[in-house]
Amino acid sequence: MSIDPNLNPDSPISVGSGIPGLGIEVARVPEPVRRRVEAWHRDGLSVGLVPTMGALHAGHRALVKAARAEMDRVVVSIFVNPRQFGAGEDLEIYPRTENEDLAILTEERADLAWVPSPDIVYPPGFQTTVNAGALGLPMEGAHRPGFFDGVATVVAKLFALTRPHRAYFGEKDYQQLLVVARMAEDLDLGVEIVPVRTVREDDGLAMSSRNVRLTPEERATAPVLHRTLCRMAARLADGASDPATEIAWGTQRLLSAGFQAIDYLDVRDPRTLDPVTRAGVPARVLAAANLGSVRLIDNVPVE
Repeated sequence: MSIDPNLNPDSPISVGSGIPGLGIEVARVPEPVRRRVEAWHRDGLSVGLVPTMGALHAGHRALVKAARAEMDRVVVSIFVNPRQFGAGEDLEIYPRTENEDLAILTEERADLAWVPSPDIVYPPGFQTTVNAGALGLPMEGAHRPGFFDGVATVVAKLFALTRPHRAYFGEKDYQQLLVVARMAEDLDLGVEIVPVRTVREDDGLAMSSRNVRLTPEERATAPVLHRTLCRMAARLADGASDPATEIAWGTQRLLSAGFQAIDYLDVRDPRTLDPVTRAGVPARVLAAANLGSVRLIDNVPVE
């Protein structure tokens, strides 16, 4: 069935989005989503949610696969959230590939795609914001003020609309994972947050929608980030070094490899994100580094 992607706000859920052969249901206004989810709950079906900003890749597929394996019904949101982009960030050039995304979701057997426009998510007069709290202050929060408040707000709205039993988030955005899990617990939202391991290219680069903007030369350099974090984590795990020494070494390694700037390279507690000052304890090594016009983030556990 071929459906006009520019749905009338009064339209019900549609099948496809103007692409013959797509079987996934697509909703662009809230009410059809509420009706569908309410029916699933009445039938005793479990509901899983995968929040995305589109431009789907193998990492997103892994999230949908995880949800599909555990839940009766799977909802995937595609929404480039303007409230988590600051001044000078890449909101306008963030990749938008809706048709390709819906094709991927059809292949992965998702049941419903929630694809709203910004004016639907944030209608005129919208003024409520969720404060992400202390977990949102360091690292990403320090370099992108307001970022996690934007994440927490849109995720809270997603949870309220789709009423999932479980929501699936990738470990690549580790701080985001902790922020969302804390919010769900603090606000008694009744949603289990399920972490999914980072999906990587063969050379170790964490998959990201922004990777397509790397030049060939930058793409060859990018895996150094993961290799550096892994080497730091290994030394910390066996007590061969301490966090301060490893952070200094890792910073120099990345700059020497061609990264222009390091926003942060930290060793943090995996639950509280407090700084870790000694080796031999559970920790996470996290980094954000700029390579050309692309900001890469990654993290690895110290085990």
